[in-house]
Amino acid sequence: MTVLLTGAAGFIGLHVAEALLARGERVLAVDNLSPYYDVRLKRARLARLEALAGFTFVEANVADREVMLPLAAAHPEVTRVVHLAAQPGVRHSLVDPFAYVEANVMGHLVVLEVARRLPRLEHLVYASSSSVYGGNRKLPFAEGDRVDHPVSLYAATKRAAELVSESYAHLFGLPQTGLRFFTVYGPWGRPDMAPWMFAEAILTGRPVTLYDGGRLKRDFTFVDDIAAGVLGCLDHPAEGSAPRLLNIGNNRSVEVRRFVEVLEDALGRRAVVVDTPRPATDVEETFADISAIQALCGFTPRTPIEVGVPRFTSWYLSWREGG
Repeated sequence: MTVLLTGAAGFIGLHVAEALLARGERVLAVDNLSPYYDVRLKRARLARLEALAGFTFVEANVADREVMLPLAAAHPEVTRVVHLAAQPGVRHSLVDPFAYVEANVMGHLVVLEVARRLPRLEHLVYASSSSVYGGNRKLPFAEGDRVDHPVSLYAATKRAAELVSESYAHLFGLPQTGLRFFTVYGPWGRPDMAPWMFAEAILTGRPVTLYDGGRLKRDFTFVDDIAAGVLGCLDHPAEGSAPRLLNIGNNRSVEVRRFVEVLEDALGRRAVVVDTPRPATDVEETFADISAIQALCGFTPRTPIEVGVPRFTSWYLSWREGG
């Protein structure tokens, strides 16, 4: 079996690719190595994958239909698609909004067009985000909750992609599952995400900024659990005209200040904390209802932060010291 995987040089993409290859799948990988953050990190992830049998890489922007659409004809052996490529980062959407529409809406549309041209397509799994729940106060977040009040452009583009997918399922019978990720962390993570920024600040003695005293809560989900859930969903195709949307999270809501405490213990240093009001782009709490994905494929997150954070810091210290 061959899987087309977009965003393969990304954080989650690396772990999903490794999991696919470990079970004997062939992976046709696409990534544009965007300079949004240090490209050396992306190339290092890619080097890990290129050392494995069954991995083929195409450097391309998923929004570039002139490059992407011919992939369907060139690779008719592809039976499944995992679409993870996106422009990430909630706050950066205030700086470069055009990048989010290009990558997260146009890029998503192009991947759907590639998928519907694949003659043997069985299933498309794509990355959405818990950010689509916006300022919802009902907890835990369930797939049937309202998602029409995004608090960031990033969230709006992810919700737009979900709606485009629904239309393609209706029009073309394209079997799809959208996964709403909840605060993923772990080895090979991104420099713009809180675990990396907190760890770097603690090690260098710079202040760690906590919004509202660190009382914001997040459903921190370890990346290995995420990868297992992606593969589990991939193996259970949706009905063509009824696309699925599923939460994929840890099913625990943890205060950010508790996450920092575990990070301090793992690093053996105390943080210098600065308290700052919560910005408008950040919600107070995220908490995933995962009953639907559990019923579908038995997804069970196994990694609490007390286990996952030390695994992240072990990798991070190694990377910081030169890989």
